[in-house]
Amino acid sequence: MKRFILSSVILSALALSASAKEGEIKFTEYDLPNGLHVILHEDHTTPIVNVSVMYHVGSKNEDPQRTGFAHFFEHLMFEGSENIKRGEYMKLIQSNGGVLNANTSQDRTYYFQTMPSNQTELALWMESERMLHSKIDSIGIETQRKVVKEEKKQSYDNRPYGHLLESVFSNAYTTHPYKWTPIGSAQYIDQASYSEFQDFYKTFYVPNNAVLVVAGDINPDQTKAWIEKYYGSIPKGTKAIPRPTNAEPEQTAEKHVDFYDNVQLPAVILAYHSPKMGSDDSYALNLLNQLLSQGASSRFQKQIVDKDQKAVAVGSFSFPLEDPGLVMCFGIGNMGVSPEDLEKAMDAEIEKVKTGEISTEEFTKLQNQAETDFVSQNARIAGIAENLASNYTYFRNTNLVNSELAKYQKLTIADLKRVANKYLNKSNRTVVYYLPKSMEKKG
Repeated sequence: MKRFILSSVILSALALSASAKEGEIKFTEYDLPNGLHVILHEDHTTPIVNVSVMYHVGSKNEDPQRTGFAHFFEHLMFEGSENIKRGEYMKLIQSNGGVLNANTSQDRTYYFQTMPSNQTELALWMESERMLHSKIDSIGIETQRKVVKEEKKQSYDNRPYGHLLESVFSNAYTTHPYKWTPIGSAQYIDQASYSEFQDFYKTFYVPNNAVLVVAGDINPDQTKAWIEKYYGSIPKGTKAIPRPTNAEPEQTAEKHVDFYDNVQLPAVILAYHSPKMGSDDSYALNLLNQLLSQGASSRFQKQIVDKDQKAVAVGSFSFPLEDPGLVMCFGIGNMGVSPEDLEKAMDAEIEKVKTGEISTEEFTKLQNQAETDFVSQNARIAGIAENLASNYTYFRNTNLVNSELAKYQKLTIADLKRVANKYLNKSNRTVVYYLPKSMEKKG
């Protein structure tokens, strides 16, 4: 969802580092009696503040016959409230010099705005309105039904390789709700009744299923007083919050799928089951992905694209998911290269990692990249706020914002080779050939 409202007053400030000075990111956290977890981070580097709320609800919490609800609500929550007129939510942020956005994943929904710090109270009030008084009515539902359908058309149906993730997840998972992606099914949104939307809101958009982060140029005492004023009286949710418990069975044999779409060049995706984020092996796999595909000197790029010219684009990345996820290696084949040849080339590079050498120089570069990425994530107030919210939501360990880098620093070359051999096996993967419709056999 794209809901950027930019103010020239604060654009330059957003680009500045919010943690330029050395040392750890300091924060305080506490719970309100209604279960809302609050995290405050004080930083006076620039006169801005980020107010964000992360709700622990994503597509994996949905009814299989109502997929797309979490993402739909991301849109619906901008319709306004009992005290904010329809269509005025974004205008209020804009007119007061702010930037706002929201996004939905398989595991959570995240709302945030970055404002001049003298508008902190306004931002806090508006997020409390979303939590307590959002408009869940027929006008908003019908409006957003049209919006979501158009988004699906533009971002998925009419975009090259737009159904790539859907084709991978729907085949890599058999029982876990990760088998559908957050965009869900438009038909289910159409079928849903008004009462179902109300029920979803009352179940998930409650203080005991959320974390509020206020980061930036704040007065902590005054901020706490505002939080008590606007959030303290919001009732705690009373409905049981659905959490999926069905673990995906271990895959024991390679699965192969052909998917046809309106593309010109075939793509090959190798999707391996991987551990959930936060586990030791997940950090090693992240470094392994960097080895394979990050930068011009990466293994895939140098061999498959530059030397062999079998692909025009390659990549390898992990999905940061709360439950066990996927490592996806992909390549878009060059003109005249068969998907079989491209798959063999990708397999060859993976095998080199398993059985060959990784030089000390190469590994040092990977760790330097990891450190740079870690610092970059915390280089803006908005990045710090999201990391604080995520670390609490997923791990109940907010201080990972300071300690996570150590998990990369303790890794060794042997760890990379170990996880390559443990997870990047053919019996543990789904292979998707994403093919031009012209290659589909007729009849």
